[in-house]
Amino acid sequence: MNILVINGSPKGEKSNTFRLTRAFLDGISTCEEGNDNQKTKIETLEISKLNIKPCLGCFSCWNKTPGECCIRDDMHAVIEKLLWADLTIWSFPLYYFGLPGQLKNLIDRQLPMTLPFMNAEAESGGHPSRYDMSGKRTVVISTCGFYTAKGNYDCVTTMFDRLCGREGYTALFCGQGELFCVKELSGRTDEYLSYVRLAGKEYVSGGIGDGIWEKLNENLYPRDVFEAMADASWGIGKTGEKEDDSLVFTRQMAALYKKTAWPGQDVVLEMNYTDIGKVYRILLGKDGSKVTEDITGPFTTQINTPYSVWRSIASGEIAGDEALMKHLYSVEGDFNLMLHWDDYFGARQRASDTRKETENEPKTNMTLLLTPWIVFWIAAAINGFWGSLISIAACVLMPVLMYQTKATTYDKLSCLGVGGCSIAMLAGISPVLILPLSYFLFGLMWCFSCFTKVPLTAYYSKNHYNGDDALRNPLFMKTNRILTAAWGILYLLTPIWTYFIMRTDAGSFVGAINSVIPALMGIFTTWFQKWYPRHVARGK
Repeated sequence: MNILVINGSPKGEKSNTFRLTRAFLDGISTCEEGNDNQKTKIETLEISKLNIKPCLGCFSCWNKTPGECCIRDDMHAVIEKLLWADLTIWSFPLYYFGLPGQLKNLIDRQLPMTLPFMNAEAESGGHPSRYDMSGKRTVVISTCGFYTAKGNYDCVTTMFDRLCGREGYTALFCGQGELFCVKELSGRTDEYLSYVRLAGKEYVSGGIGDGIWEKLNENLYPRDVFEAMADASWGIGKTGEKEDDSLVFTRQMAALYKKTAWPGQDVVLEMNYTDIGKVYRILLGKDGSKVTEDITGPFTTQINTPYSVWRSIASGEIAGDEALMKHLYSVEGDFNLMLHWDDYFGARQRASDTRKETENEPKTNMTLLLTPWIVFWIAAAINGFWGSLISIAACVLMPVLMYQTKATTYDKLSCLGVGGCSIAMLAGISPVLILPLSYFLFGLMWCFSCFTKVPLTAYYSKNHYNGDDALRNPLFMKTNRILTAAWGILYLLTPIWTYFIMRTDAGSFVGAINSVIPALMGIFTTWFQKWYPRHVARGK
């Protein structure tokens, strides 16, 4: 297939629209990979680099030199490429509700491709094509600077309806086009480009499906968010004065604030850019956000960071949690905002929808991990025979109890360990040996997980910290690795005093006795999960 891309943007390859066009072409290419019989040939014409003069309206191409323009410039080669192409992709930004001027010149200069005779088949008149254009296909891709494409392309669609017929072309119009060059928003724009690639793949495979069209027709951001970012991007205050770049950046960041994250009381986020000596406050309320240079009064959370570091974090050049671990910035005050940063300023427009999908997925449950062990430690200590049978029954029931729970490797190992200890006790091995051994096995499982990619506690505590996303947070992982090691050491030591208690008259109460220290350890865990991230954030 021969594809001609007409890049009508004066910005050439730096065009925001052309990013969508490249993604569309990538989708076409992936569909034809490995098929030598359908190799795609792509040629791109950049209008900004061509010499195409305006049409003179002399009609020489109709009567004096039929099919050939009297103007000697690059348009003759363009017409040859249009006739060569099986698919023509028109790529351009919306300029004043129409086409960029140079592209309009090119379209005007297509007159030699038509015959002068009136086309009676067209209701409002027209001219027939000089060449057989049947089988040729057309795609129109364009971005505009408004929050939506709806209602802004009437002039464009009217023109292409005339050129190609209403059903003779496919149009992909996207609002908020300027966002495609903003690194800080690449998470959302890259997501959109992934749907454009799928559109290209589906286009050559029979047509773009309704599901992809639905994604392509969604706004990148809600209107109020986009327009706030767009207004801030000009770097001009309400009275027309030039604003500092750091203030512009802070305003754009504030524009991403999600009002649905409002915790019930206003939040004062203070941005202290330590390398440039600028301090701004972002007031987060139920009705939106506001940036102020007034720093009187207390703050809720203060971020002390070099401006360059925070820009790098915003653009995705370095992860925020990684920068925090490296002490590239510090945080004072309420650390809760940092733990739920994506809830407040998540770049993805549909973060709430993603959260709903995640909430519907099965989650891990540490209670179910502990259940077979607790049953065994208490029941088997009271009566070895019946306690072992009850413990085996608990292991058998675990799959039923975990029907709506996401099982981990450690859940399965727990059932295997408790089942093995119960069988050993039923086989006649003394509880004085088996119970301490069970604690040792439990502690060994925790300690072993410290050396794996994901420590044991992380599998369960992630439910409160954005799910699997938390597993990519080095601060979260280090916190859980420390806690997992602490719990593992506790249970490796537990067999020592358990063995001696089992040899006394208090042996039947060993399970209850050994519940006291873990309860205290649970209190420590709750405290440490909050204290340690704050400790790291303060750079101390």
